[in-house]
Amino acid sequence: MGLPAAGKSTVGAILARRLGWPGFDSDAWVEERCGRPVADIFALAGEAEFRRWEALAVQELLAGPEAVVSLGGGAVLDPANRRRLSGHQVVWLDVSLATATRRAGLAKLRPLLLGDVRTRLAALEAERRPLYAAVATVRLAVDRLDPDQAADAILRLTGHLGQSGSDQSGFDQSGSDLGEADAGPDQSETGSGEVGAGLGQAGADSGVSDHCSNDTASADGAAAG
Repeated sequence: MGLPAAGKSTVGAILARRLGWPGFDSDAWVEERCGRPVADIFALAGEAEFRRWEALAVQELLAGPEAVVSLGGGAVLDPANRRRLSGHQVVWLDVSLATATRRAGLAKLRPLLLGDVRTRLAALEAERRPLYAAVATVRLAVDRLDPDQAADAILRLTGHLGQSGSDQSGFDQSGSDLGEADAGPDQSETGSGEVGAGLGQAGADSGVSDHCSNDTASADGAAAG
């Protein structure tokens, strides 16, 4: 998990490949079920509708066997999602405001960053940072890391380094190139988790395939399940 442009989807894909686990992205899950891009969901149905579908994605993707799950940066806003993350390894890709602003300015359109990107990111950081800190079992500063280096660090910090088939030569075991990496109280728990990019559990297809405008399930109902 982390702010927009932290590298969640990219790092998550690398981790899935190295671990030989399935890899999932909550935004891609929503887009597949709704049949339209996230930006269109925001524009046509609003953020509340997107968050409703995001809650369904989190419920399904964290309910199954081991997998790497990349969650959208705003998933932690939902208390039910935060409860679902309990017991999983949750990695916070902590990116500075300056780096996130630079990356986001070069990336694809992000519906929550329209207008002044830095101002919007600052507001998102103020809102979400305490929530990231509350649910993360590992915090990794990623400003000075490329995606492969971030994946290496996560594998080491979560105890999965020995499971990876990647070449670890050149990885600085001293951590001097990692920026700041904090292990939360549950870091020793290596069975499952979420990497924001995450190391978690992913469920089988729940059969939810209707488009957003036709679906009548509620996120509240999902949270109660």
